[in-house]
Amino acid sequence: MRHFTSLYDVPDLGRLLRTAADVKRNPLARPDLGRGKVLGLIFFHSSLRTRLSTQRAAMNLGLEVIVMNVGSDAWKLEFADGTVMDGDTAEHVRDAVAVMGQYCDILGVRTFAGLQDKEADYAEPVLQAFIDHAGVPILSLESATRHPLQSLADWVTIETYKQVERPKVVLTWAPHPRALPQAVANSFVEWMRQAEVDLVITHPEGYELSPRFVHDTPVEYDPVKAYEGADFIYAKNWSAYYDYGQILSQDRRWLVDAEKMARTSEAHFMHCLPVRRNVVVADAVIDSPQSLVIPQAGHRVVSAQAVLQEMLVHLGG
Repeated sequence: MRHFTSLYDVPDLGRLLRTAADVKRNPLARPDLGRGKVLGLIFFHSSLRTRLSTQRAAMNLGLEVIVMNVGSDAWKLEFADGTVMDGDTAEHVRDAVAVMGQYCDILGVRTFAGLQDKEADYAEPVLQAFIDHAGVPILSLESATRHPLQSLADWVTIETYKQVERPKVVLTWAPHPRALPQAVANSFVEWMRQAEVDLVITHPEGYELSPRFVHDTPVEYDPVKAYEGADFIYAKNWSAYYDYGQILSQDRRWLVDAEKMARTSEAHFMHCLPVRRNVVVADAVIDSPQSLVIPQAGHRVVSAQAVLQEMLVHLGG
């Protein structure tokens, strides 16, 4: 596996899941695989779990890590070709990314949707610039439209805690005071469509996700119906896709609370974190024994290490 930017970069999904299972059992089994190689982590957006989990995963494999926060640690970058650079951008992305590729064997990049121009965000200009100009494998640490490391960790979490062969998994929209991208929701749907689960998406009307991710996945506009018999409830806010980047509702009835969870089959609660307590989820739910948010976050090391391990094997690590 050369790049990891979506599920579609994975040539053998079964192998990646087996690698993740091996990593979970013994994270220190291959401490020399990355020895002599450098992982660069480039952040265009703030991070807690992604940064720390990826660094920990790299350490487990013997990789050296360089971290840079674009905006505070580097020149402001220009992305448009043909621009006369007499404004506030000091370096073109073509040059900056090519230089990063000279210093690192793998580059991880975290970017975020601007939520102003849907076509621009869904074209993934930052991620694509790294793929086009770095000359080394690219690891997505989240992009404008996907968060594949999170989705792999989510899959590992569901496999770890499921009590039935084919669990019902519900992705539910939840309110939030800020407009957030569709990346986590898009990616979760993309990965869960490949899993042995019955996936249902529930959200208010107007919060439909892109058809390129949803396809024929059932959508239920009544959360009470969606929760019935669920084994996992995954809560996430996202802004509108068609009225792009807009907040169309702050309906607090979509809060994940104990009343709705009581309609499930003793479902586990999941969220990628950070989470707005008592806006997205009630304290009584997130602090309950059924909450998986902490082990789910722990599995971010597993997902990052499994992916890095496969990328290093491709490099001849």
